[in-house]
Amino acid sequence: MTTTVSTTERNKQVVREFIDGLFSDGDLGAVDTYLAEDFVNHDPPFGVTPDREGMRTAGRHMRAGFPDWRSELHALIAEGDIVVERFTASGTHRGEAMGVPATGRRVTLPGINIFRLRDGLIVERWGQLDELGFLRQLGVVPA
Repeated sequence: MTTTVSTTERNKQVVREFIDGLFSDGDLGAVDTYLAEDFVNHDPPFGVTPDREGMRTAGRHMRAGFPDWRSELHALIAEGDIVVERFTASGTHRGEAMGVPATGRRVTLPGINIFRLRDGLIVERWGQLDELGFLRQLGVVPA
């Protein structure tokens, strides 16, 4: 019996592998593997550029500040070329992050990402991350 994976299921797999690769494993090459050349990040986190290099920079900065950074998936929903991810990422602040020296504190960053895929690659991202809560945990913004 032959099993065929639907495009929708494959798109979900691509998103999961990208997030795990870049953010949980710290593999900066995941940007080249999973993001299309014309990738556009409509809501770039923490002021990075809205392109592939911006995503690579975000991954590099998170791993530098939080070497144990992991993304916990709560939901992964797909329809057609759209995949929605709800997650909570967390890590221990062991290196400089957002200009703040290591505190040793465990911080969390909940969020929702919406990805659009084309031909097995991510071409667009929209996101809603709790950046304010994250910055408060680091002490950048008063609680």
